[in-house]
Amino acid sequence: MNLNQVTLACSNLSDSVAFYKELGLELIVLSEPRYARFLCPEGAATFSLHHEDNYKSDGHNVIYFECRDLDAKVSELKEKGLSFEMDPVDQSWLWREALLLDPDGNKIKLYYAGENRIDPPWRINKKSRTL
Repeated sequence: MNLNQVTLACSNLSDSVAFYKELGLELIVLSEPRYARFLCPEGAATFSLHHEDNYKSDGHNVIYFECRDLDAKVSELKEKGLSFEMDPVDQSWLWREALLLDPDGNKIKLYYAGENRIDPPWRINKKSRTL
C-alpha cells in the first residue's frame, strides 16, 4: 500500500491553485470550478484541492511538504511575497520546520527530516523495520 494523495477543501479554487503553484507544485488536473490536482516536485505523490461552498478552515488541517534545503526554499518563497507564520526552527522530534497558511488558513508546514522522517531514534522495532 502507498499513499496516493491528500485532498484538501478550499473556498476559492483559483486562489488556492495560485498559492500551491507558487509553493512549487505542478498543476496536472484542473476541473474548474471544483477540483485541481498537483504533482509534488520530487517523487510521485499528488495533492488535490476540492472546492466546497462556504468552506472555512477550523485550523486543524496540517499539510507537510518535505524540502531538502528548507532554509533556501523559505527564502525563495519569501522573495516571491509569501508570508510565514514561523521561520525554520529545529524541533525536538529532529525535524526542521517552517509554517505558513494557505488562502483558507490551512496550516502548511515545510520541513526537512532526512532519515528521521521514517527512522527516528525512538522508532518501534527499528532493527526489523516493522511497526
